[in-house]
Amino acid sequence: MSPNLSYVLVVGVLVAAGVTLLLERSLTRVLMGVILLGNGANLLLLTGGRSGGAPIVGTTAEQDMADPLPQAMVLTAIVITLGMTAFLLALAYRSWHLNGHDEVQDDVEDRRIVELADRDKGPGTADVEAGDDDPASDPAEEQVAATGAPGGRA
Repeated sequence: MSPNLSYVLVVGVLVAAGVTLLLERSLTRVLMGVILLGNGANLLLLTGGRSGGAPIVGTTAEQDMADPLPQAMVLTAIVITLGMTAFLLALAYRSWHLNGHDEVQDDVEDRRIVELADRDKGPGTADVEAGDDDPASDPAEEQVAATGAPGGRA
């Protein structure tokens, strides 16, 4: 059984819109992205199962039964999406209460690490490839050459 093309297109649109919203800085948009992505995943799981009668032995013939696994997985995904929604709502509310907005700010430590990495990539700071035998490129060997002893002690 092949899935209906309209279901596949709807799943694609929901997942694409959800991922796009997840990449935003506003927690409200991230929340909407999680909800859309969850709904897209649920629809994708449901299109994988085949329709049919109740999967109860004796009620329906075996070849006419529906597959209960996608339904159970969708119920689990609904609970997970609900938990993530509640968590993100709490984060957005707390951010609004503390800052007056729900935008996620850059982490100060991350900015510092990026600045250090940019300074390291500047001119005159070429990285030495592995296996290079240049003693001037190894700080430990520079200390031995300068002081005559490892660790800088004379």
